[in-house]
Amino acid sequence: MPYHPPVREAAIRCRGLRKSYGDVRAVDGLDLEVARGECFGLLGPNGAGKTTTIEILEGLTGADGGEVEVLGSTWHDGGSRLRERLGISLQETQLAEKLTVEETLLLFRSFYPQGRDPEEVVAALSLGEKRHARVGKLSGGQRQRLAVACALVGDPELLFLDEPTTGLDPQSRRELWAVVERFKASGGTVLLTTHYMEEAERLCDRVAIVDHGRVIALGTPDELVARLHAPHVLEFQTDPPLPPSLLRSLPGVAEEHVNGSSTALAVRSLAETVPALLASADAAGARLVSLATHRATLEDLFVALTGRHLRDA
Repeated sequence: MPYHPPVREAAIRCRGLRKSYGDVRAVDGLDLEVARGECFGLLGPNGAGKTTTIEILEGLTGADGGEVEVLGSTWHDGGSRLRERLGISLQETQLAEKLTVEETLLLFRSFYPQGRDPEEVVAALSLGEKRHARVGKLSGGQRQRLAVACALVGDPELLFLDEPTTGLDPQSRRELWAVVERFKASGGTVLLTTHYMEEAERLCDRVAIVDHGRVIALGTPDELVARLHAPHVLEFQTDPPLPPSLLRSLPGVAEEHVNGSSTALAVRSLAETVPALLASADAAGARLVSLATHRATLEDLFVALTGRHLRDA
C-alpha cells in the first residue's frame, strides 16, 4: 500500500530556500518537509543542489534566503542544543589520521552529554577487526563506515547521510542499510542523499528528485515510478536510428526518450513491444546494435523529466 507519513511534527521544514555561489544558483527556492520517523531521500545528479541543501539544513552553510526549521528549532535560536540532537555523515569526512578507530569514536562520543556505547556502534558498523587500526590505514569503504559510526555514537534523533555508501562493496552497503533501518525502527529520522536507486527504493519512505536547485518530483518511490505510466523500459540502438514516429506507433509504448544514440521506451508489455520493434527494424533495413530491458526505476523517471541520468555530472 502507498506510504503516507502520519500527521505529526515535522523533523525538517524549509521554505523558499536559496543559495548562490557567484552566478551559480545552487538552491533556487526549494521547499521541503520531512516528517519525524521517516527516511526521506534527496535524489539528483551532481550539481543539482543536494549537498548544498543538506549543508544548510545541518547548519554548516548559511542560506541566502528562505526559512529553515530543524526539530522545531532554527539555527539562530537553538544552534548549540540542536547540534547535540543530530548525527551527520558528510560525503567526505576529514578524520585525524593518527587516531585509531576506537579513539576516534571515543572522541566523538565525548562531544555529546549522552549517547551510545562506542563498542555497540563498532559492532553495528562491522569495524570490530579494525578497532585498533589507525584511520590513515583504513580503506575508503572502512573510512565511510567509520564516518557513519561517528554520526551515530551521539544517539541522534535526526541522521543526515550524504551519499553514505559511496565506495562500499555490495555486502558492506547492505550492512549499512540494515543499520539505517534499525535506526528508523527505533524512531529516528533520516535525510539521505544517494546515487544508488536500489538504496533509495529500499530505504526511503518518500523521495524528492532535485534538479537545478528545485524539487521537480516528490512522492513515494512507487508513486514516482508510476508516473512513467508503464512498468518496463526497453533500451536499444539501431543503425540507422528508427524514426520517432515509428517508435511511438509500436504497440504497448507509453513514452519514448532519446538519450544520445540510445532510445528508451516505457512499455506496458515487453511480450507485445519487443517483437514489434524487431519486425519494424527489419522492415526498415536497420541493424539492431543493442537491446536491453529492465523494470522501471526512479532513474528512468529522472531521465523522462530531465533528459539526463542521475549519475551525470
